[in-house]
Amino acid sequence: MKNVEFKAELRDPTLAAGILRTLGARFTSKMHQTDTYYRVVHGRLKKRETRVLHPAGSPDEPVEVIYYQREDALKPKVSDFTIYSENEAAARFGPDPLPVWVVVTKTRSLYMLGPTRIHLDDVEGLGSFVEFESMVSSSNPEDAARKHNVKLRSALTPVLGEPLAMSYSDLLSAELERERAAGK
Repeated sequence: MKNVEFKAELRDPTLAAGILRTLGARFTSKMHQTDTYYRVVHGRLKKRETRVLHPAGSPDEPVEVIYYQREDALKPKVSDFTIYSENEAAARFGPDPLPVWVVVTKTRSLYMLGPTRIHLDDVEGLGSFVEFESMVSSSNPEDAARKHNVKLRSALTPVLGEPLAMSYSDLLSAELERERAAGK
C-alpha cells in the first residue's frame, strides 16, 4: 500500500481542530498509541499498540506491525507500507524478538477528509504535530493525493510550525541522544 504523507509542528491544536471542522473533516477518534520501533537494515519497522480513548467504550484496535519505506523530505512524500498482524510479522521477520531502537508514545486525534487521514498528535517528549496521510489508489492517484496534502497544508498554515522530514522515531532518538550527551 502507498500513501502521500506530510508532517509539521503544530502550534495550536485547538485552532487546528476548528479549521478541520470548517473544512468538513470528520473527527473519528482520540487514541493513545505506543509505537515500538525495531532496528532493521532497511526501512522502518514498528509495533503499534492503540488504546481508544474516545468515543468512550470503543474497543481498542488490534496490535499492528508496520513496515514502511519513505524518503526523509520536507515536502509531501510517498510512503510504501505493509501492515502485519503479530502472527504475520512473526512469520515474516522471525519469532525471535528484534532489537528495540526507540519507543514513541503519543495521543492522537484522528480526522478524516476524503481520502486523507489527519492526525493531531501530542508526542511524549517532543510536542504537538500534525500529519496528513492521503491513501494512493486507483480512485485517488498519487498526483491527486499530493494535491490534497498541499490543499490541507495551505488551509492549516495559521497553525503550522516547521515541516518535518523525519519520523517521530528519528526525532525522539536524537532528543534522547542529546539528553545522554548532556548527562541528564
